[in-house]
Amino acid sequence: MDDAIGVAIAIIVAGVFAGLLLKGIDRKLAAFMQSRIGPPIAQPIYDILKLMQKQTIIPATSVRWLFTGAPLVALTSSIVLLLYISLSYVCYIIGLQSPVQGDLIVIIYLILIPSIASISGAFASGSPYASIGAQREMVILMSTELPIAVVVLSIAWHVADSMYNPFALQSLFEYTLWHQAGAFGILGGILLFLAMILVLPAEMSKVPFDQAEAETEIAEGVMVEYSGKLLAFLLLTDAFKALSLSALIVILFFPYTFTDLFGLTFSIGGYSITPLVEIIFFSGKVVIIYSIGVTVIRVIMARLKISQVAKVFLFAVSAISIIGMVLIMLDPKMKMI
Repeated sequence: MDDAIGVAIAIIVAGVFAGLLLKGIDRKLAAFMQSRIGPPIAQPIYDILKLMQKQTIIPATSVRWLFTGAPLVALTSSIVLLLYISLSYVCYIIGLQSPVQGDLIVIIYLILIPSIASISGAFASGSPYASIGAQREMVILMSTELPIAVVVLSIAWHVADSMYNPFALQSLFEYTLWHQAGAFGILGGILLFLAMILVLPAEMSKVPFDQAEAETEIAEGVMVEYSGKLLAFLLLTDAFKALSLSALIVILFFPYTFTDLFGLTFSIGGYSITPLVEIIFFSGKVVIIYSIGVTVIRVIMARLKISQVAKVFLFAVSAISIIGMVLIMLDPKMKMI
C-alpha cells in the first residue's frame, strides 16, 4: 500500500510536467507541419509559472464563489481522473499490486466533471462571450458521450467472456481487445479506435471542435474572464485531461508492454531498469496518440459550426462506434462458421 501511495504521488508530480510537455510537443509538431519554428517545447511550463505570478481579476458581475471555485474543482477532478486511469496500469508495468482496479463506467463520469466545472465557471462570470462558450461546450459534451459509452460497452462485451469484471481496466491488461479477435473483431476494433480518436480533440476543445473557445469569434469563450492563478488552474486542467484521455486510449487499445511485445528485460549494474523502459514506452504511445488525435487533425482541418459538431458526433461518429460494436459482437459467431 505504501508503495502504491508513492506511485500515486509520483504520477501527480510527473503528470504536471508530462501534461504540459505534451502540450508543448503538440505546438512544436504543429509548427513543423506548417513550416514554422514554433515555441519551445517547455513554453507551456513557462506560461504557467508566469500566470502564477500575475494578478487574478474577479469580474464585478460574477458569482464570486462559483467563478473562483470552478477552476479548483476542474483541476482537482482532472488530477483524480489521471490517477484513476493510470495508477493501476503504472503499478502493473512496474510489478506492484494496485489498490485501484479502475472502472470504465466511473471514468466516463470523471471525464465529465472538469468540463462541467468549466461550464459553471463560465456562466458564473457574467460575460456574454463566456455564456456562449459554455452553451457550446454543453452541446459538445452531450454529443461525445454516446460514442464514448458505446466504445466502453463494446470493449467490456469482448472482455466479459474471459474476465469476472469486464469494466475493470486491469482486465484489459490480461485480455486485450485484439486477443483472439477474428477479421470482424479486428475491423470492429479499428472502428472503435477511430471513434475515440475523433472524440479526443472534441474533449480537448481543439480544432475543428474548439467552438467553446473560438478565439476569433468569442475571445476564448469559457476562459475569457479568467486571469492569473485561476487561468493557470484551467490550463493545468487542460494538460492533465490531455494526458488522461490519451493514456485511456492507449490502455483501451494498446496496453501491451515492451516486455509483452519483445520479451526483453533491461538491467544496469545488476539493477533492473525494465520498469523505467516500460514507462518510457508507455509515454511514447501517449505522445503518438495525442499527436494523431489532436495535432494532425487540427492542422489539416478548419473549425466547424457548432451545429455541424452535433451532427458529426450524434450521427457519423456514433454510427462508426455502433458498427464497431456490432462487428465485435458478431466476431465469435463468425469464427465458428
